[in-house]
Amino acid sequence: MPAYKDENKNTWFASFYYEDWTGERKRKVKRGFKTRREAKDWEQSFLENKAGTMEMTFAEFYDLYTEDMKPRLRHNTWCTKDHIVREKILPYFGKKRMCDIKTSDIIKWQNKLMVMKDDEGKFLYSKKYLKTIQAQFSAIMNHAVRLYNLKSNPIHAAGPIGGDERTVEMSIWTTDEYRAFSEAISDNIESFTAFEILYWSGLRLGEMLALTPADIDLENDMIDVNKSLQHLEGQIIVTPPKTKKGIRKVKIPHFLTREIEIFIKMQYGIMADNRIFRVSKSGLHLEMKRGCELSGVKRIRIHDLRHSHVSMLIEMGFTPVDIANRVGHENIDITMHYAHMFPHKQNEIVGKLELMNDWQEVV
Repeated sequence: MPAYKDENKNTWFASFYYEDWTGERKRKVKRGFKTRREAKDWEQSFLENKAGTMEMTFAEFYDLYTEDMKPRLRHNTWCTKDHIVREKILPYFGKKRMCDIKTSDIIKWQNKLMVMKDDEGKFLYSKKYLKTIQAQFSAIMNHAVRLYNLKSNPIHAAGPIGGDERTVEMSIWTTDEYRAFSEAISDNIESFTAFEILYWSGLRLGEMLALTPADIDLENDMIDVNKSLQHLEGQIIVTPPKTKKGIRKVKIPHFLTREIEIFIKMQYGIMADNRIFRVSKSGLHLEMKRGCELSGVKRIRIHDLRHSHVSMLIEMGFTPVDIANRVGHENIDITMHYAHMFPHKQNEIVGKLELMNDWQEVV
């Protein structure tokens, strides 16, 4: 296990070959060590990690997991995962050895996250986000079980974070509420058009912000959804939609087509592949606040416009399959999550059953 000296920089470096988990032979070089011993110790630690020993720390294993998984995931997916791990998991488990992480440690970690609050005394993380954090943690531990001989995933025994699921309340606008809001912001044509698309088509915010003139079929009243705008690592990039089902063509009402066409024509020199909207997400949040204050309608999130669109389609009687295809849900189970918003449908069902019973009595 030799180490080598860089005479130009007066530092030491390790240089050696190893086999990765697929059996491929690779060369590893690590420079910048102050002493020969540091270089040799680092090589020893690296080779132990590659051998799959669970004596390594969670932070060391995450480096290994990164090497294994980062090339296999979309860039935006990896950035989201990496942010969660570095902010919510590494601070708690980074220095702990993989073999020493127990279910009791997981439960204590869960409890800390669940009670964290912001400056206003509100819980910092939503139920959904807590589940996302734990899912990322569990994926890493499962990787260790499958490929690196960890005996078991301690998260399985800890159970879901926060206990059993509860129905999540959704905020939506009725058509009258939305119209009051849109009228209040109609003095800003860009914001007005953007919110019109969100409410009447059900597009995600990132999908709307990524639209170009080439995506709008003015003749057939159609939006071609094929990309999404994301903020990753301090940069604005355009990626494929959130899911495979997100790539879709959305039929829109003719009045919306005309509104989009008018806005596009107002932008001098816009090309077919230029983004239609230059407003930022934060700019739209400010417009949402302004419109609510002017109109007096209740404040909802921008994403709740998508919920409002789905609820409107449910109210109009469209099936979960129809709605899932339109809004790009990966499966109808997601769409069915909205059903609790319409308890009056139960009365309609009972009314029809009563009619069936009356018919039977007459016969």
